[in-house]
Amino acid sequence: MATSENAVESSKSSLTKLAPIEAVLFDIDGTLCDSDPIHYYAFREMLQEIGFNGGNPITEEFFIATVAGKHNDDIALDLFPGDRERGLKFVEDKEAMFRRLAAEQLKPLNGLDKVRKWIEDRGLKRAAVTNAPRPNAELILSKLGLSDFFHAVIIGDECEHAKPHPEPYLKGLEALKASKDHTFIFEDSVSGIKAGVAAGMPVIGISTRNPEDLLMGAKPAFLIKDYDDPKLWAALEELDKSGSH
Repeated sequence: MATSENAVESSKSSLTKLAPIEAVLFDIDGTLCDSDPIHYYAFREMLQEIGFNGGNPITEEFFIATVAGKHNDDIALDLFPGDRERGLKFVEDKEAMFRRLAAEQLKPLNGLDKVRKWIEDRGLKRAAVTNAPRPNAELILSKLGLSDFFHAVIIGDECEHAKPHPEPYLKGLEALKASKDHTFIFEDSVSGIKAGVAAGMPVIGISTRNPEDLLMGAKPAFLIKDYDDPKLWAALEELDKSGSH
């Protein structure tokens, strides 16, 4: 018990320097919903079908190392190093399969409604910032009932650089006319946490699927399991207190 209490204590004041808080930025896949198992399933099935890896199914470790949180151009290059065109066609077909499955299987991450209410009650600005293609982003936001919640949706494809480059998060700030000194980010992948940190904002890492030690290597402010995590609410309460001084 002491360990978890210490963790709550140590993360409690990590957002106070942001007061008064202006905005919150969210990644989408793995951050608003646990969509990685659907991506993993689609990649595994389709790669096996074409005899990738000698016809053996890819492992979850391979998926985390090669796919999770990365931009499709980079994934295409990793999977088909000598054939960019084939790689891009493959990831496009895989996204279509993902959308078919996601339409039936997506659920919000635990506690998302609670954090949504916290943000709305304070009238904060909010944007979704993702490496996912726009059709995926729009489908997920619509399935989760969040299409009207976000004031802006920034797509990696539509920026010059996708995450782990800071550009998508900087574009999110720009779209909201918010300051990085009064904004924090929710992210679940190494590339996303790196992007947020490089953009100069504290990032709360969510260990939905990715190993905690990998996420910690990208330097988040702290990690939470989901939006019900006591560490998150201790930090938000402390932030509220700082803002009211």
